[in-house]
Amino acid sequence: MLPRVPGFSLQGRRALITGAGRGIGLAAAAALAQAGASVTLAARSADELERACAQIDADGGQSRCIVLDVTDARAVDAAIDESGPFDILVNCAGMNRPKPLVDVADEDIDAILDLNVKAVFYVSRAVAKRMLREGIAGSIINVSSQMGHVGSPKRTVYCASKHAIEGLTKALAWELGPHGIRVNTVCPTFIETAFTASMFDAPGFREWVTERIALGRVGRVEEVMGAIVFLAGDASTLMTGSALMLDGGWTAA
Repeated sequence: MLPRVPGFSLQGRRALITGAGRGIGLAAAAALAQAGASVTLAARSADELERACAQIDADGGQSRCIVLDVTDARAVDAAIDESGPFDILVNCAGMNRPKPLVDVADEDIDAILDLNVKAVFYVSRAVAKRMLREGIAGSIINVSSQMGHVGSPKRTVYCASKHAIEGLTKALAWELGPHGIRVNTVCPTFIETAFTASMFDAPGFREWVTERIALGRVGRVEEVMGAIVFLAGDASTLMTGSALMLDGGWTAA
């Protein structure tokens, strides 16, 4: 008998997506919903979340929203206790403040590391705790970046934060692997979103970026969606502690 390819359906599974009000976070939530998962969208903006959930539901998906500051560890624990457990977690909340090193303020360092690193730890800890308690063999997907594998000017803190996520992911893969919980990253290049719009407005920046991408263009949010579904489901059950590069060839140089 021929082996059968594992399915990509996520029917019956529950997913939590942080930073889900827009951009890659919203695309991840839409992708999981389209694959059959019941999705919970978390972010700080109630208006964005309500619009996002309305779009997912109108598309035939099943969604709910949590207004949540993921940098608040107590609020995270309370929210997961109330709304969990989850089979899938996508840590997508993140930020950047591109500046030369000498212009980076202490407040910039704290803000970036609080959201890009500490919040991922808080949410992963809370969700993993429920997974372990319920005996769930789930999937944690950390949205990292190509900048978690390379360096770049004006991105010292951002690169530090994403390198930290790569290390955290590898450690969690070993710690949670015996319980059937997989932990991986997706590492996009520059994607056309509201997050990157102001960067691309800077003269010459788009040209600087595309010169470093083998495909010669920036990415689209749709090009991240398939990777999220792949890592969330049965097609990737032997994959943990890995970084899935969605960088158009940037790190191949």
